[in-house]
Amino acid sequence: MSEPSLGPVAAQHAERFAAAGPTLVFDAHTHLDAMAQRAGLAPDDAFVAGVMAEARAEGVFAAITVGDTVASSGWCVAAARAHADVYAAVAVHPTEIDGLDDAGYAELERLAADPKVVAIGETGLDYYWDRTTPPPQQEHFRRHIALAKKVGKPLMIHDRDAHADVLRILREEGAPERVVFHAFSGDAAMARQCVDAGYVLSFPGVITFKNAPALREAAAAVPPEHVLVETDAPFLTPHPHRGRPNAPRLLPLTLAGLAAAMGLEPDELAATIRQTGARVFGLPLG
Repeated sequence: MSEPSLGPVAAQHAERFAAAGPTLVFDAHTHLDAMAQRAGLAPDDAFVAGVMAEARAEGVFAAITVGDTVASSGWCVAAARAHADVYAAVAVHPTEIDGLDDAGYAELERLAADPKVVAIGETGLDYYWDRTTPPPQQEHFRRHIALAKKVGKPLMIHDRDAHADVLRILREEGAPERVVFHAFSGDAAMARQCVDAGYVLSFPGVITFKNAPALREAAAAVPPEHVLVETDAPFLTPHPHRGRPNAPRLLPLTLAGLAAAMGLEPDELAATIRQTGARVFGLPLG
């Protein structure tokens, strides 16, 4: 099956963006360890350095690599310590919570104290996969919310087919001061609700898919200062590379698609995203 093309406005943005050269932006959510595993390579320092060198050549000056288990979180922190342009988020993904106990949370809290850790995530709810059920997912989501507030770092949310429960639990627990919805997948009404609550929405490569008009409508409803852009590599690869592994170097394609959906130029949106990265995560402006 051939890859569907972007609409004409998005395609024009992408062409102008490519012609203009690199624009400084950072990858708000990636999985460098999973990238290596997907490629059958060791997730070592040489691999991370190579990925980030390719990213810098495309204007991507930093990336947040995100843990999905306690072990993965530890790897992310080690990678962030070893590479100036890598930052970490630590948590246990909702589909990986089996066996997560008090000792696991103590380790996450210890990892979160590292200055290169910029968020607690990814945590949340996932009702698509059936590896774990909603009640324990919700219990652990609440514990991650409490951890984010305890350590004073942003909460990075995974929300798949669970919009109402995610928003409800945030209301019930009291959201941390800074909340980021990773790979936002809601509609325009949910986007407006999140903005009203002060949350930040991070958009992935799906924004470039021809069959994602509702996501582009959601992006159009969000003020630029509430927006981030991410790869979720090796997943959610943007057009025209859909179906192949994603990487931080491909982030400019997603930025161009997001800018088109919002009626902005990529440079303009990237500048605002850098400011948001500094405000939410304490990242350098690039």
